[in-house]
Amino acid sequence: MNKLTKSIFLILTVSILTSCDFINNAFTYKDTTEGFVEALIKEDYEKSLTYMATEHNGFKNTNLDTLKIGLSSFRKLIVNNFGTDLDYKFMTANKTFSTVEGESTAPNTTKAQIEFSNDKEFGVFEIIFDDNSNKIYNIKTLDIKESIPNMTIFWLFGILAICVPIFNIWVIRKIKKSNLKKKWLKYIAVIFLNVPAVTYSAVYGLSFSLLSFQILFGISFSYMGYLSSAWTFGIPLGGLYWFWKLNKKTETELIENEIITE
Repeated sequence: MNKLTKSIFLILTVSILTSCDFINNAFTYKDTTEGFVEALIKEDYEKSLTYMATEHNGFKNTNLDTLKIGLSSFRKLIVNNFGTDLDYKFMTANKTFSTVEGESTAPNTTKAQIEFSNDKEFGVFEIIFDDNSNKIYNIKTLDIKESIPNMTIFWLFGILAICVPIFNIWVIRKIKKSNLKKKWLKYIAVIFLNVPAVTYSAVYGLSFSLLSFQILFGISFSYMGYLSSAWTFGIPLGGLYWFWKLNKKTETELIENEIITE
């Protein structure tokens, strides 16, 4: 096994292990948030504190009684706006490294977003988790209170979006079976030339981006809570062009064959 193969194997191994750890943490973040908020709703502040990283240095000089008062105010904010019967969904988790002061996540912490909802509306918690304990270091609600969208329309739009990569793959197969030269250039055009882009967001509806290229055969998709659920497809200009060229070529060959036959 040469050095390159060993390096690739090592990178893949680390990536797989990191992904597994991230997936495990995603479930932990959601469960921790749910346990914390449900204890808050029941006004069991002692139990709420068990979900917080009170052993972290950031809580070193914090008076727990004062913290409970703050938790009581946080409870009122949640209950007054969303009620007491809530569902929870993991959205994202990330670490940010930036040279701009204040934009990086603190060392040994992860920023996560957890969506919460009642029967009609949803909001989003932004939470800083301590990496050592996977407990809550800081939590706040984002300024979001939106109606729960109609997901039937969202999935129906997805059927339209999926037609784009199907069409592009079909055109690539036609190119492959043709006698065109430098086929790899045609493949690149079909794969990358999908612009402008049309997006349907579950919450915000349709939008149009004139210079947004969709390079993965013309489609992208996200499904991370209502707020981050979106389909995007690019108009398959490369696929349409080569579809037209191949059909034109076929028509020309038919005409030439008729002339030769006569």
